[in-house]
Amino acid sequence: MRNENRRIDPALHTNYIARHDGVTMAIREILKLPDKRLRLLSEPVKAIDAGIRKLVDDMFETMYKAPGIGLAAIQVGVAKRVITMDLSKKEDDHEPQVFINPEILWQSQERAKFEEGCLSIPDYYEEVERPCEVKVKYLDLAGKKREIDAKGLSATCLQHEIDHINGVLFIDHLSKLKRDRVIKKFTKAAKSATTSSATKNVEA
Repeated sequence: MRNENRRIDPALHTNYIARHDGVTMAIREILKLPDKRLRLLSEPVKAIDAGIRKLVDDMFETMYKAPGIGLAAIQVGVAKRVITMDLSKKEDDHEPQVFINPEILWQSQERAKFEEGCLSIPDYYEEVERPCEVKVKYLDLAGKKREIDAKGLSATCLQHEIDHINGVLFIDHLSKLKRDRVIKKFTKAAKSATTSSATKNVEA
């Protein structure tokens, strides 16, 4: 989820710590609409190994650089059920959170609207109505089972990112007219970028 003036409460923080053990973190490319991979159903993580920890490191690095407040692994091309979030208000006071294999156990009947954006759909924002509270179970980086009762921004962000790992985008919660317009706009932009790149390669 994109950080747009904090539009989109704290959860149980993980023990994630920036790596200083010689492991190099990398900023990964964020997939953009209409990339078909964004519609994939992500697979559960079977073992939290060095590969998953490296993925989490890179996701935080990518998310902070964007900048955003939430990122799903599929957005960097990895179809695993991994989510990173940080809803802190100050850049120098990060509160990173990791959710592995998250699953919504309960959601409130009461609903609330937040203006949402997405790193995979740059510079597009719309109000989305979702349950204002959710209970989510997940694994932390140590493989421990956790549960969180999320409200407000935290609930919205979690639902947004869990949608991602289920192949759902926030525009799917909009009217068909709005959704079709967005898809058409980004499909056209992607084709233009491809044509421009091909032309430059020929000229070179």
